[in-house]
Amino acid sequence: MGWIGKGLCGLAVVTGIAAVALASWEPYFAEQPGPPPPPRDYRVEVIRDEWGVPHILGKTDADVAFGTAWAHAEDDFSTLQEVVAMTRGRYGAIAGADGAGVDFAYHFVDARGAADRGYDRLPAEVRAVLEAYAVGLNRYADQHRSEVRLARLFPVNGKDIATGFALRLPFFFGLDRVLRPLSEGTEFRPEHGARLDGKPAPLFGQGGGDQLVTPRPMPLPVGETAENSGSNAFAIAPKRSGDGVTRLFSNSHQPWRGGVAWYELGISSEQGWNFVGATFPGSPFPFMGHNANLGWTNTVNRPDLIDVYQLELDKSGTRYRLDDRWQPLRKETVWLPVRFGPFVLPVSKTIWRSAHGPAMINSRGAFAVRYAGMDRIDSVTQYYRITHAQDFAQWQAAMAMQAVPATNFIYADKTGTIAYWYNAALPDRKAGPDWRGVVPGNRSDLIWQRPIAWKQVPNVVNPASGYVFNSNNTPFLAAGPGNELDPAKVPAIWGVETDLTNRTLRAAKLLAATPRIGRAELLRIKFDTGYERAGYVAWMLDAIARLDLRNDPDLTAAQRLLAGWDMTADGRGNGADALAVMVLEPAMKASYGLKTPPDPKAALAETVAHLKRYFGRIDPPLGDVLRIRQGPGPYSVDLPMDGGGDTLRAATDWDVERDGRLSVKHGDSFVMLMEWDQAGRVHSESIQPYGAATTRPDSPHYTDQAALFAAKRFKPVYFDRASIRAHARSHTVVTN
Repeated sequence: MGWIGKGLCGLAVVTGIAAVALASWEPYFAEQPGPPPPPRDYRVEVIRDEWGVPHILGKTDADVAFGTAWAHAEDDFSTLQEVVAMTRGRYGAIAGADGAGVDFAYHFVDARGAADRGYDRLPAEVRAVLEAYAVGLNRYADQHRSEVRLARLFPVNGKDIATGFALRLPFFFGLDRVLRPLSEGTEFRPEHGARLDGKPAPLFGQGGGDQLVTPRPMPLPVGETAENSGSNAFAIAPKRSGDGVTRLFSNSHQPWRGGVAWYELGISSEQGWNFVGATFPGSPFPFMGHNANLGWTNTVNRPDLIDVYQLELDKSGTRYRLDDRWQPLRKETVWLPVRFGPFVLPVSKTIWRSAHGPAMINSRGAFAVRYAGMDRIDSVTQYYRITHAQDFAQWQAAMAMQAVPATNFIYADKTGTIAYWYNAALPDRKAGPDWRGVVPGNRSDLIWQRPIAWKQVPNVVNPASGYVFNSNNTPFLAAGPGNELDPAKVPAIWGVETDLTNRTLRAAKLLAATPRIGRAELLRIKFDTGYERAGYVAWMLDAIARLDLRNDPDLTAAQRLLAGWDMTADGRGNGADALAVMVLEPAMKASYGLKTPPDPKAALAETVAHLKRYFGRIDPPLGDVLRIRQGPGPYSVDLPMDGGGDTLRAATDWDVERDGRLSVKHGDSFVMLMEWDQAGRVHSESIQPYGAATTRPDSPHYTDQAALFAAKRFKPVYFDRASIRAHARSHTVVTN
């Protein structure tokens, strides 16, 4: 063999070694788990009803948490592993560049450090629940090793589960929308709340285009979270229901798949922990639902809980000025695993730490971030306690922890009490700076330390109207005419949002106009598909109506079709529903995400071209275009859906598939109607888009709820042990 051949052979060997190294290095250099939870015996019954919904029955709360992990893993172990990978900064090794972005956030917020510092301070019973949940995951992984997606991911422990809470909660109030411009070096701009016509926006308009569109004090929020967050919630008191029944309607809008997709379950322990509702992957307890006495649900709110400080660096770039002294800016290099095909590449990133919080240095300077709930993991305690609460006083006492930094809570109970709470750990800021923009980082008195007092947080309890509601809107519209909070009594420095959604305008109008809001009336309001000609809707439709389209027959026909639209997305009318829903989508996302409004002509042209290409017409039936799809597999479904991106019957986001259909992936998700009759007895029903086993194509529960969901019908929820056993379709005893 000549020297060329030997050289090529050597190169091949080196290349092969490099390939093997890139394919195998990550599990050995990644953050490794701590010791598994101490040995303990657990025993639980997992009873599944005819819809595959698990009911976990155990002697202790810890038994139930162990069974919750096991049951969820039976249905969706794939997603649970992704969540576990996020708690180790290893999600990029599964999901590539998108996962690496989550891993960077994990390091930036120091989620593991928060868990390390706070775990031992959690109450013993809470740690017991977290550790039992971890044991349930470990046991499933040990018995189903062929399903494990990432080497050395298990065992997990209670601290891993707590880390997940520290990581995910800040992103429900928009931390990603701050990190993106920081990482890209783009400019922060204070949002002062302009209407789409460019004029200043009042708190509330007088109708039509005067309705408020985009105000919120946040530094340049960007990202899919801002565009797609949503939810509706209603609580109706007995005096307004007309039949003496208290009703609570939960209508969260979440992704239909993935780490924040709802999973329905029921839990029951002999220690009094009895609750039905839904949770996210990685949680040992439900986040919404009810027990025998009370219930609640959530909608995303958008308070200003994040502040950005510009740091003044010295010439070395390693120190920042704070008051009259230079402080060291601590540097931290992190390695992110990023999967590219069979290889996982290490990518380094730098994070800085200051007294304000984590920081980045970009082309515009050095910026530190401070946000509500920073370095706290006791949200696990708050959730545990509110699921244990038996009356309004106990529920309020748990909520007063202010450990869950954001999300509205809408509450009801068997006594007929209803309440709306603008739950937000609003920073107790010092007056002076413009907190909507970038704040000077050289003053220690601007580094706030705590939230405002719980009793100051905006709320409405038992209003005279007999109802409360929220559709991701300002808290100043929550309970009907004559019952609303006074905006003048809420300091602007708190950063409470003042914007409305189309869903808000519709709900407020329909609720106020309905003297008796019984079951049928509440369902009619919830599943309403109407649009109000206000805000971004009015702006977009009016802008299209003004276009000169004489030289384009197709666009002229679309313009004429929209002019005759009945303002509903119910699949009936003049055939304009699909066209309208698609045209309004970019305007809705721009309004909700505080982005530059779309070009009306371009949006119309794009929609018309799409409909003509895939459907041969500009007026196809909405149900032919908007679809509920899950598959492939023996239980795959492909069903029509109605509603739109900002209607009370919500289809908030979709994937455009190869046949041009819009496969909904976000919107109405887990829906639950809870009722307490005049005797205080609870009854509930629920539905979700697919089924209990969303990642198990061979399971009959992969899609068995889809037809009901499409038809806006419900299935029963079994709460007491007698009804659970009476409707059992499978019964498993799981032990450790």
